[in-house]
Amino acid sequence: MYKLTKLDNKIELITAPLTDSQTVTVLVMVKVGSRHESASLNGISHFIEHLMFKGTKKRPSSLMITKKLDGVGAEFNAFTGKEYTGYYVKVSSEHLNLALDILSDMLFNPLFPEKEINKERGVIIEEINMYNDNPLMLMGDVFEETLFDGHALGRRIIGPKENIQKISRNQILKYYKQHYLRGKIIVGVAGNFEQVSIKDKVNGYFGQKKLGQSSLKIDNFKSRQRSKRINLLYRETEQVQLALGFPAVKKTSPDKYPLAVLAAVLGGNMSSRLFSQIREKRGLAYFVKAALETFQDTGAFVVRAGLDKTKMELALKTILSELKKVRDKGISQAELKMAKEFIKGKMALQFEDSTEVISWLIEQKLLTGRIEDRQIKKNKVDQVDLKAVKKIARQIIDFKKFNLALIGPFEDKKYFEKLIK
Repeated sequence: MYKLTKLDNKIELITAPLTDSQTVTVLVMVKVGSRHESASLNGISHFIEHLMFKGTKKRPSSLMITKKLDGVGAEFNAFTGKEYTGYYVKVSSEHLNLALDILSDMLFNPLFPEKEINKERGVIIEEINMYNDNPLMLMGDVFEETLFDGHALGRRIIGPKENIQKISRNQILKYYKQHYLRGKIIVGVAGNFEQVSIKDKVNGYFGQKKLGQSSLKIDNFKSRQRSKRINLLYRETEQVQLALGFPAVKKTSPDKYPLAVLAAVLGGNMSSRLFSQIREKRGLAYFVKAALETFQDTGAFVVRAGLDKTKMELALKTILSELKKVRDKGISQAELKMAKEFIKGKMALQFEDSTEVISWLIEQKLLTGRIEDRQIKKNKVDQVDLKAVKKIARQIIDFKKFNLALIGPFEDKKYFEKLIK
């Protein structure tokens, strides 16, 4: 159950009661992420996310914010993606007012002090170093750089060091004022709260600030790939990190349901085809999985694995063989049934947590303009048949649009070109 309304200043509000919970989550999501940035400002959305905790007019220091939240045992954090930025506080239900007060204060009254900006540069550069030193964390970025080559979706959310070192306070203020606007902000509350009074309560904190309307649009991605791409990042590692895949469907496409089933059968769990063939039967990898990632205008169907570097050729050939097999022959009725139940079971687990619930609802509304509740999505999963899975497999698994990204002790692209046929 959820309710969608508007506050006095036209900010949209989503409320989702979970009466069995003792907690409540307040989440603010803003439709701005790394894909909205120019190359010279790449990383600024994430930079601003960090700075929102660094003081407001009411609470001029980060310590004044964190002490209040720590004092009630709150969970609080923020995140930046390609298409949105989010800020949340999860508290015991009696502290709902505090969560609303602090989040609204951060959203509307950030100070962006010069001293904190300069201090945070070092923090973010160390975060970049952490990613660069961890191939498992870096692999997603390297793959997306390959798949979305030349487009904003291919840039890293955290940005390059040179940008972080030179982005100015004026640029930060200008970017904040351009994007933190009506039509790009949704406030959500999920958990245990008084349903009768919740809108008035939230309106008192978030509905009184007058905001302009955003008119900025995204640069839609359209794949023009006509041949395979191979991107090797040399690292002297014992384990090879590999990601391979193809352009896929956008967030609103009905084909995402059969494609999700296909991902589950191929590499969604420990009984999937890839896990069975790569890890259990041959011992070639610690982990292997397949997944679908969707954006407003496109998507990615990806297989990822952490592989034994001495058995690279056999592992890659086995993955490619399974991709071709599922493309040419489809899946079985038993696999279809199991994949559907797996997807629906994961959805049920997701709805046990107030933060997961409100994130799921807001992301839909923010990026697609509508919300499909859990039952609608379950029904669409149930409607997937063998024919639909086979059709989407043949459409997506196209080796003219094949992308391979790899982190490990390899430099010879021709070696991999010969393996990929």
